Amino acid sequence: MKKIVVAIDSFKGCVSSVALAEVIEEAVKEIYPACHVCKIPIADGGEGTVDALIQALQGERVFCCVEDPLHRPIEAAYGWVASSRLAVIEMAAACGLPLLQMEERNVMRASTRGVGQLIADAIRRGARHFLLGIGGSATNDAGTGMLRALGFRFLDKTGREVPDGGAYLSEIADVDITHCLPELAECTFEIATDVSNPFYGPDGAAFVFAPQKGATPEQVRQLDNGLRAFAALVHQKTGIDLQQLPGSGAAGGLGGGGAVFLQAHLASGIRIIRRLLHFDDQLAGADWVFTGEGKVDTQTNCGKVVSGVIEAARAAHVPVIVLTGNCAEPSGLESSVPIFSIHSAPVSLAEAMDARYALRQTKRIVRSLLLLWKSYPGKA
Repeated sequence: MKKIVVAIDSFKGCVSSVALAEVIEEAVKEIYPACHVCKIPIADGGEGTVDALIQALQGERVFCCVEDPLHRPIEAAYGWVASSRLAVIEMAAACGLPLLQMEERNVMRASTRGVGQLIADAIRRGARHFLLGIGGSATNDAGTGMLRALGFRFLDKTGREVPDGGAYLSEIADVDITHCLPELAECTFEIATDVSNPFYGPDGAAFVFAPQKGATPEQVRQLDNGLRAFAALVHQKTGIDLQQLPGSGAAGGLGGGGAVFLQAHLASGIRIIRRLLHFDDQLAGADWVFTGEGKVDTQTNCGKVVSGVIEAARAAHVPVIVLTGNCAEPSGLESSVPIFSIHSAPVSLAEAMDARYALRQTKRIVRSLLLLWKSYPGKA
């Protein structure tokens, strides 16, 4: 009996990974009715991570009231897996850029406090293991807002608490940990990121990411100076050089702040999730793997779902098929794996983003590939 593994990312803004996996299974069953289709919800630490893990690990979605990047009350959700006391948090749920209108973007004042409030709520629920996906933030506060919500206090030279936001990082002269949640000592944190940017400098958090969060060139320089000052304080207090920690600049420096003050482990999101899902073990005996994402480009090979699935499949000697809505740009994968666009001809953006069209075309291309393999079994 044949076995096909389906581990496909959502086509962002178009169709979910669950819907794509189901339509691929339909196509497979039409050609190979007895085939075992192993559908694995998958993500890379960004959007969809909570959904993927609570489905795979039989968890639930928990809602609570937190502060958005500008301290307004919003309802946000995180994933809770009671059996392993694991909380899965997408940073963007509390302080993501999409939570703000274009004219509201204010990276100088924006805070990660809402992320810390999600962590605190999960701790009260009993969570002791945390996975933080930190893509899509509106912030550049080095995670200090998150840490404040967990009891950390950031003080100036006079001992007064420094206001929230990246604009005030350079004023921090001391860190008071005497009021931290005592449960933090029992907690482990993993931070999922697909970037390796340093904390500050030309490739750091401010210069690379702050402009898209609304920062002017002058504000970028101010934020970078604040990150430099904060890194110097951290080095003085702990001996840790944030600039030498790959990924410390992720999410406006939250990667670095979390690594230092929560002893968080920074790692590739897709590799963390592969481990949590025992993904590599599920490839045993597979004949093919179907994966994909909405757009395959140079970013695909930088820790995204597709690259992680290909890495695992190669190690297991299982052939991979990549499906996408857009593969017009070079990705670096073309010479090693077959990549199929679900579009048979040029279509309008509106049509391409129509979920019904995307699902119909996905089923068509999968069915065509399977018919080809069935006709030439020696090539399968």
